[in-house]
Amino acid sequence: MVKWWESKEYKGKLKKLIEESERLKEERLKKERKVLKERPEPSREKGKSVSDKPVDLIDATFTEAVQNHPLVVVDCWAPWCGPCYMVAPVVEDLAQDYAGKILFGKLNVDENRKVAMQYQIMSIPTLLVFKNGELVDRIVGAMPRKMLEPKITIHL
Repeated sequence: MVKWWESKEYKGKLKKLIEESERLKEERLKKERKVLKERPEPSREKGKSVSDKPVDLIDATFTEAVQNHPLVVVDCWAPWCGPCYMVAPVVEDLAQDYAGKILFGKLNVDENRKVAMQYQIMSIPTLLVFKNGELVDRIVGAMPRKMLEPKITIHL
C-alpha cells in the first residue's frame, strides 16, 4: 500500500508548491531591491536624512537605516491594527517637522518578522527609538502628538 506522502500526485503538487514559493521569494527580493534603490539618499551631512516622510523599512534595510542616522524612530505596525492607523498621521507629521533631525521609518511586522522578533515586538503600535545605532526607548500604544512628541524629542 502506497502512503499518501509517497504518491506521485502528492510529490507533483509539492514540487509545484515549492516552485511557486521560490518564484514568490524572487519577486519579493526584487521588490526589496527596488525599495533600496528608491529610498531617499542621506544628505552630505553625516546622518542627516532628506526624507520628510517616514521611510518604509524591511528586514534587509533596517540595520543600515538605524546605523547610518543619529536618531531613528521606527513605527512598528500591521495593516490589521486599528490603533496603528491612528498613530500613522502623527508619525507622518513628526517626520515632516523634524526632517533632517530625525529619520522616521515604518516597519510592517507581519512582513518583517525577523526585526519584530529581534526587538520582541509584542504589542503594536510600538515605536522603537534608536540613538547612534542603539535602542534607547520603546513607546508602546497609540497616543496623541502632544504626548508622543516629547517622548521622542527628549533624545535630540
